[in-house]
Amino acid sequence: MNILAITLDLDDTLWPITPIVLRAETRLDAWLRTHCPAVADAYPIPAMRALRERISAEHPHLAHDFTAQRRLSLRAALEPHGYDDAMLDAAFEAYYAARNEVDLYPDVRDALTRLAARLPIVSLSNGNADLERIGLRPLFAATVTARDFGAGKPAPEIFRHACECAGVAPANVLHVGDDPELDVIGARNAGLRTAWVNRGAAAWSHDGAPDVTVADLVELADWLDLRRAA
Repeated sequence: MNILAITLDLDDTLWPITPIVLRAETRLDAWLRTHCPAVADAYPIPAMRALRERISAEHPHLAHDFTAQRRLSLRAALEPHGYDDAMLDAAFEAYYAARNEVDLYPDVRDALTRLAARLPIVSLSNGNADLERIGLRPLFAATVTARDFGAGKPAPEIFRHACECAGVAPANVLHVGDDPELDVIGARNAGLRTAWVNRGAAAWSHDGAPDVTVADLVELADWLDLRRAA
C-alpha cells in the first residue's frame, strides 16, 4: 500500500459537529430575537429545526447542499414578515459564523500539521464548514465539498474528484473519516484506501473492514510514519 495523498473528512473527524450546530441554532435564535422578533416568536429553535427538516424533505435535489437548505429555510421564515434578501443574508451570516466556530478534538492540530508536512491533504466533506474561517486552510492542498461538486459521499465520483485534485490515483490515496458508510465504504467503492477514525471504540459492523482503524489523528500519523520507515 503506497500512500501518496490523503483525503480527509471534517465533521466528527476533526471536530464534533453536534455542539457546533446547537450553538449555531442558539446564535441564530438570539440574532432573530434582536433583529426580527416576530420571526423568532414564530420559529423558536425547535420550530426552526422542524422548518429546516421540512425544507430538506421538499427539496431532495439539495440533499448535498446544506447552505442552500438553510437559506431556503430562513427565506420561508422571513418573507411572510416582510423581510428582504438583505435580512436573509444577515440572518444566514449569524448562523454560519457560529457554525465555523469549531472546537477541534485535542489531537487534531498537531497531528494535522504532521500529516500535511508529509503528504498532500484534500478535505472531502458533505458539510459546509469553511476552512478559511476556521484557520486550517493552509494545511490543505485542496478542498472538496458536496455543495461545490454537486453530489456528496458516498458517491464514488466525489472521491475520484478529490483524488484528481490531489493529482494522485485512487489506489494511492488514503481516505480518512469517521462514518463507516459515507467514508469507509464509500471510499473503498471508489478505489481508495481507507482509514476509519473510531473515537468511540465502536465495533465494526459492516462487510469489508477498513485498511486501518485509529482512535485519533495522532495514531494515524504514527501509523503512516511507521509505514514510511519500513
